[in-house]
Amino acid sequence: MHLTLAEDLARFPALLQSARDLAVREVSGLADRPVARPGRAPDAERLPAGGVGAEGALARFAERWAPGFSGSAGPRYLGFVTGGATPAALAGDWLTGAYDQNVSGAGDSSATALERETLGWLRELFGLGDEHAGAFVTGATVSNTVGLAVAREWLGERLGVCVSREGTAALGPVDVLSGSPHSSIAKAMSVLGIGRDRLRRVPVLAGNREAVDVGRLAEALDALGGRPAVVVANAGTVNTVDFDDLRAIAALKERHDFWLHVDAAFGGFAALSPAHAHLTDGLDAADSVCVDLHKWLNVPYDAAVQFTRRQDLQVRVFHNASPYLGLPTEDPDFLHLTPENSRRLRALPSWFSLLAYGREGHREIVERNIGLARRLGERIAATPGLRLLAPVRLNVVCFTPAGDATRERVHALAAAVAASGEAFLTPTVYDGTHALRAAFSNWRTSEADTDLVHDALVRALATLEP
Repeated sequence: MHLTLAEDLARFPALLQSARDLAVREVSGLADRPVARPGRAPDAERLPAGGVGAEGALARFAERWAPGFSGSAGPRYLGFVTGGATPAALAGDWLTGAYDQNVSGAGDSSATALERETLGWLRELFGLGDEHAGAFVTGATVSNTVGLAVAREWLGERLGVCVSREGTAALGPVDVLSGSPHSSIAKAMSVLGIGRDRLRRVPVLAGNREAVDVGRLAEALDALGGRPAVVVANAGTVNTVDFDDLRAIAALKERHDFWLHVDAAFGGFAALSPAHAHLTDGLDAADSVCVDLHKWLNVPYDAAVQFTRRQDLQVRVFHNASPYLGLPTEDPDFLHLTPENSRRLRALPSWFSLLAYGREGHREIVERNIGLARRLGERIAATPGLRLLAPVRLNVVCFTPAGDATRERVHALAAAVAASGEAFLTPTVYDGTHALRAAFSNWRTSEADTDLVHDALVRALATLEP
């Protein structure tokens, strides 16, 4: 064994303690850490020939790289839709690395059974029945890709071809219909060979909405002349967290032949709140569902789940035909369900957090975040120089500078907020208007944090050219 590696092995517990000490310092100071770290990163160094050992690497990291990391796990990082990591989830994530399980099959470990138990808890959380089989994946993009891959195989079944064997070309043109699809849908269509240009946008409801007009969707399906299609519905759009009428869309199946995929990446968590659970009514009618977990479940990156009613088609797409890995059974190993063969136990942080805080603990996070989003929305609406672009429907505040909301001005406002170190928001475009989004999904965020974000916005606004 290499001498440095042998020395690290002999000092393994002490090295883990050193890493733990650094993590404790970073987590303990998270509230005071700059939320964003714009600026120049250290220059790249050459790979060392001999190596400095784990302790040396830890010291070098703390000196060169840690100071430039953002406070994205903290309470005022409101960009994208980013959760943090609950204490239990972080403990589970550390143990995921320590145990280093490859959850591809069930032959040598109980880790696969833990993933199945966690999937059962999540099905219950989102109101899905046992007919929805699932698996953990890396994020919403892969979850959407898996769902559309199964939909593609279903289209082949309806048209009498086997896409997984004959290829997407055997289908001919594919129609994917949606009102306000997330960008990952087009990316998935590109990866799957369906083609980005086959995404057909259906008009949305009038009156500052992003939800699809179900009547116009029915017309679009009528125009297909009976050809099967894929409908992508939204349970929470990214700009204003608008929800399609899932039950009404599912009812269209009585007259039309389509696969219903629901992108519930973060909006699915509305099911935890009695006051908002009606928004997810009909989710159980979907043929496939995407839910992201490193958003509102507050587990570390990367973790999401996908569910489908047609696991048989999923196996047809993703099974790995290799003697040493085994063939799919009635209860297929996970390597036959997702693009990955090798899979880390990303279910473990979710298992820890769900067990530690239960439905009620996670409901409190969801409802607190919703209340805080409304608080910020009210303060923005009352602030000269800022205007809301849409009602605060759930946990995202979409707004823009009053007056001339050019791309340059909006991005300058976002950059000024980030440079302050007080908060981080991401730009967007909503209904043709350049805007900012503040997305609340972190378990730490408080009223005081929300007021600090507003104050940082007001100060940044004052630095802009009128």
